[in-house]
Amino acid sequence: MTTPLVLLDLDGTLMDSAPGITASVAHAYRTLGLPVPDAAALRSFVGPPIPDSFPVHGVPRERVGEAIVAYRAAYSAGGMFDNSVFDGVAAALRELRAAGVMLAVATSKPEVYARPICDRFGLTELVDGVFGAPLDEATSTKADVIAKALATLGRHSPAAPEDGPVLMVGDREHDVHGSAAHGIDCLGVTWGYAAPGELEAAGAVGQVHDVAALAREILARLR
Repeated sequence: MTTPLVLLDLDGTLMDSAPGITASVAHAYRTLGLPVPDAAALRSFVGPPIPDSFPVHGVPRERVGEAIVAYRAAYSAGGMFDNSVFDGVAAALRELRAAGVMLAVATSKPEVYARPICDRFGLTELVDGVFGAPLDEATSTKADVIAKALATLGRHSPAAPEDGPVLMVGDREHDVHGSAAHGIDCLGVTWGYAAPGELEAAGAVGQVHDVAALAREILARLR
């Protein structure tokens, strides 16, 4: 019998990680002597690879490396743990595992940060693997992270029916596009950091508006 697999984004899907990320981003701008973006722009940094976001928000491309160094200094000094698991997430993951679903975190965050974060907040014990980007995020996409997860868990890419159903769950367009590269549908969650209409425009197969409904909606998509 095939085992369903659900790949779960971390920031904005399982965890409210905006406080630590936005504070670390603001620190980077101040370090570079550049104007700190407004709250909405800072919030948009949560989810996509950090190197992609700095040039979009006013950092000259030749200074992006400098901004990343400053960001990581603040993030590794404590910003990475300035977050929390969304209420109800742990219960949803336990329900999915009880239903025989294999779970894996697949995040654009560097794996060297993702693993200790999942350890600290009790997520590691609720999933079957934690997969992230290399420390040089600029060399990786969400599709690359998903490819690594699939290969490590013994699944084919693009997703093969004989392996069992695979579903991505995420809150941003790059989750949708990354999973689509492997023929995998993405279920969007609306408690994260997407702009209005972002998930629909990207092609998410559906949206979940309440963590309490997460396990039920996932199981319905896997049938």
